[in-house]
Amino acid sequence: MTIRHLRIFLSVCENGCNTTKAATALHMTQPAVSLAIKELEQYYGIVLFDRMGRRLSITEAGERVKSYAFSIIALFDDMEKGIKNWDSFGVLRIGASITIGSQFLPTYVKTFSKRYPKTEVRVVVRPSEQLEQKILSNELDFALIEGVSHTPSLICEPYMDDELTVICPADGKYRSGQILSIDEFRNQKFLLREKGSGTRETFDRAIEAAGFSVVPLWEAMSTAALVNAVINGLGIAVLPRRMVASPLKEGTVISVKVEGLDFLRKFHILYHREKFLTPSARAFMELCKKEGKILLPSRDQF
Repeated sequence: MTIRHLRIFLSVCENGCNTTKAATALHMTQPAVSLAIKELEQYYGIVLFDRMGRRLSITEAGERVKSYAFSIIALFDDMEKGIKNWDSFGVLRIGASITIGSQFLPTYVKTFSKRYPKTEVRVVVRPSEQLEQKILSNELDFALIEGVSHTPSLICEPYMDDELTVICPADGKYRSGQILSIDEFRNQKFLLREKGSGTRETFDRAIEAAGFSVVPLWEAMSTAALVNAVINGLGIAVLPRRMVASPLKEGTVISVKVEGLDFLRKFHILYHREKFLTPSARAFMELCKKEGKILLPSRDQF
């Protein structure tokens, strides 16, 4: 049994128990992947996957091996990273969801790099659900996300309060601070962030609790694109207040409220519960928590 066997096994698990997909991800042939799984099963004398026709499903023993395999691979990768980068005091791999990555992470990294100039910070900005997968495959040390994780093997620590706000065209039929009824709100043309983003998850969760759903006219990963669409009268958007502070101050859009609805949320630090966090990783997390105490722009400011 080798590290290679464990990597192949984890890849099969991460690809929906599909050896063909795992082979593609690993740049291997499907028979080579199947052989590695068979060798692992023979070594331990267990069955890792139940085979029903062409479909595989992980067994209870497989789940146990999966837990051990992740810890072993994570520790091995950490050792490789730490030893190979010893002279530069290591590499920190951080993920951020799009709002945090565009609005806050550059400041975090700048501050951190002044304190720890010999630590190399590598950043990936992706939707929250993609960051979860990268943490599960140990491609990231931790991530900063807008939503929450529902994966039991991940720890999700809140570090900053946030709020979404409803914005409308400044020259439209609503005035700043106006309160819309639920019925009036649900009949709007919605311009929303994409599915899988923390912002969209917060919005969907709030309206689901209120007993309705919407089909957006626009979906976009870009907050700027949605704000410009609102300015041009194409509909309303529900976006992070910090991200729309400038257009609100400039008067190109206005904010309104919705009776009985709020879009309060928290930003979270996400990492694997089996992950060994280096001192530099913990230092960066503490920096985020300290910076996260910055107050939201006041609703009455605009």
